[in-house]
Amino acid sequence: MKDWKNQIWNFNQDIEGEQAAPGVVRKVLSFTDELMCVENHFEEGAVGALHQHPHTQITYVVSGQFEFEIDGVKKVVNPGDTMLKKDSIPHGCVCLKAGILLDIFSPMREDFV
Repeated sequence: MKDWKNQIWNFNQDIEGEQAAPGVVRKVLSFTDELMCVENHFEEGAVGALHQHPHTQITYVVSGQFEFEIDGVKKVVNPGDTMLKKDSIPHGCVCLKAGILLDIFSPMREDFV
């Protein structure tokens, strides 16, 4: 994967995705030390395993439908919905209809690059 750190222009067609989990492809779109934007492509039935990390995360549903669990609460989300996951809060999802999630992290996820 190319290092997109501090790049002003990043074109999605030039960014190679990587398998993040079965049925999930991750594309790191742009980042600095303080902020990161990541696109996740989910196949129907794919799982974003329950996890937590020391980053604040906002997720925007671009397309598809997902059942999210955040801090023990489950809800179904659709295009246009957003979720706030503060640092160290357990969260995960199941993809109900194939789609794309856009994640913003602060600070950036060093484990993704």
